[in-house]
Amino acid sequence: MKVSEYFGENVFSRAVMQERLPKKVYAEVMSVVEHGGQISMGSADVVAKAMMEWAIEKGATHYTHWFQPLTGVTAEKHDSFLSAPDENGKEILNLTGKQLIMGEPDASSFPSGGLRSTHYARGYTAWDMTSPAFVKEMACGTILCIPTVFVAYSGEALDNKTPLLRSMQALSQQAVRILHLFGNTQAERVIPSVGAEQEYFIVDREKYLKRRDLIYTGRTLFGAPAPKGQELDDQYFGVIRERVGAFMKDLNKELWKMGITATTQHNEVAPAQHECAPIYCTCNVAVDQNQLMMETMKRVATQHGLVCLLHEKPFAGVNGSGKHNNWSITSDLGENLLDPGKTPNDNLQFLLVLSCIIKAVDRHADLLRMSTACVGNDHRLGANEAPPAIVSIFLGNQLEDVVEQIVKNGTAAGCIAGGQLDTGVSTLPVLNKDATDRNRTSPFAFTGNKFEFRMVGSSDCIATANTVLNTIVAEAFCEAADELEGSTDFTADANRVIAENLRKHSRVIFNGNGYSADWIAEAARRGLPNLPSMVSSVPSLTTDKAVQLFGKFGVFTRAELESRSEIMYETYTKVISIEARTMLHMAGKHYIPAVVRNCTRLADSVCKVHTACPAAPTGVQETLLCQTSELLTKAASAEHHLEGLVEQLGRMDNVHDMAVFCHDMIMPAMQDLRDPIDRLELIVDKDIWPVPTYGDLMFEV
Repeated sequence: MKVSEYFGENVFSRAVMQERLPKKVYAEVMSVVEHGGQISMGSADVVAKAMMEWAIEKGATHYTHWFQPLTGVTAEKHDSFLSAPDENGKEILNLTGKQLIMGEPDASSFPSGGLRSTHYARGYTAWDMTSPAFVKEMACGTILCIPTVFVAYSGEALDNKTPLLRSMQALSQQAVRILHLFGNTQAERVIPSVGAEQEYFIVDREKYLKRRDLIYTGRTLFGAPAPKGQELDDQYFGVIRERVGAFMKDLNKELWKMGITATTQHNEVAPAQHECAPIYCTCNVAVDQNQLMMETMKRVATQHGLVCLLHEKPFAGVNGSGKHNNWSITSDLGENLLDPGKTPNDNLQFLLVLSCIIKAVDRHADLLRMSTACVGNDHRLGANEAPPAIVSIFLGNQLEDVVEQIVKNGTAAGCIAGGQLDTGVSTLPVLNKDATDRNRTSPFAFTGNKFEFRMVGSSDCIATANTVLNTIVAEAFCEAADELEGSTDFTADANRVIAENLRKHSRVIFNGNGYSADWIAEAARRGLPNLPSMVSSVPSLTTDKAVQLFGKFGVFTRAELESRSEIMYETYTKVISIEARTMLHMAGKHYIPAVVRNCTRLADSVCKVHTACPAAPTGVQETLLCQTSELLTKAASAEHHLEGLVEQLGRMDNVHDMAVFCHDMIMPAMQDLRDPIDRLELIVDKDIWPVPTYGDLMFEV
């Protein structure tokens, strides 16, 4: 079948609604989607019936309110369309408007960070009409999925979607004020758009099941480097392996059926690492689709005898995986506010928008760093093509030159042109060259008509990063609009605001190598925050500055921020605790017994050689036996030390102190246990070593 014949076939899209709903009901739905408001219960009943009938035609037997609790993954409870049978015992299939609009899942078992007591169970899901419903074809059947928010009985957000929608509303309101200043009074909305590139690893499932660390934690807690890694750069954009290609083919089909515009697939830098990238879409829908993409990757990989690893650093010493969150803002009339045009120095609206974003990123760099904080990202940021933990902005030569002119003179008289690139081959065309190169080490880079936020981790939900980004930019827009709306000389005042923003906040602009040690010192001199770990970034969530920011725009209450802070500390502690216990299990049940067997084999060899031929040298065996025994002793000592720390953690009860203890004490102890075992892997017999190695996992797919 052609892609056009099945693309979006599993989505209850606008086209489907227009075909199946009465014109009046369709118009009411679209009005709510585009302008807000409430749909009438009568119309909700009509939509629910049409949605159910469409889903049943697809083979659906159940529906679910599909939501995103603060676990980082999605949640769903399936209810069948069956209702009480009629007097003849015949089944009745039904989905009411009330069931469509609101549900009541148990909220007691989801993270709440103290927002609710666990002995109270009630929570509510509410239909998000801005994100289309869809059907999922699963082993348990075909399910109609209705995207919803998830809130507590008291009204606080217990999910990622609710604050995201609030932030999109705040950004739209303030960006429209900016557009109206420039005479665009027809624009009614400004919509943030996102395209999230997704990196991942693919490994053989049979080998995966022999690694307890991959099963329990998603990353290898032990493992010596393979003789070959990514040194030759031959994996990047290389020919896709047949088995992986078959997986990608089926993955694309599943994504396209759900209306996800996956367009790019390729090998990434590390062996067994790959990337899938969609076309950008509305921020809220992009978040939903990225969650679906990750879920579908795992499901399709299993069908091919593979496993998709979404951890940020499943293998030490090679590239980690992230998401590049490409963010832009566009009016409902189709105008991209981040399009600089051919002469950005003359584009006053673009310069004001740009200066506000620079101001927002500099003022709230700590919040942006926090928005990408997850345990796996601590292992990724700062090396192997991942951006550093210090937030900075890359503008490129053209815009940096414009900014420098404005800072110095108040306005920019000209800008650098792109020019042309001649390859020197007569049969090849002369290429138009961009005015700016790209910087892969920059956390927040301008890339033509959007910003690429490269810090987000591969397993993380992109909702938090976009919620923060939308809100901080909304604040900067609000302040600019407050100052300019009563202006009597708008051009002069706008130039003044632009210059003030850039003079105060251009310290965050950095076009150089983000991996350089010199940049760390330079960033400190500039006063930029350096938050290298998840634990160090969490406090920025509850500062007075953050509480005031989110409260002003109705994105988070203080209670919601404090709950998320507690959840982040709890999550960090639980993840590290699981990793530490997994290491103890593997060391005690797998590695140490295997090394003891190897020592016994070496000792037997020494004894048998001496018995058979006393004059024969046994220095090699004896040296290996000494090395192995010494490393075995170190491993056993490190295991005992880590076990004591885990027991000590179990006696603690303050979430902040526990997270700090995990970071400062348990993590170094885990590394102390890993080091001797990784060295042992290189000298213990292959047939004795109990688990697949890095080489086995990364190259045997």
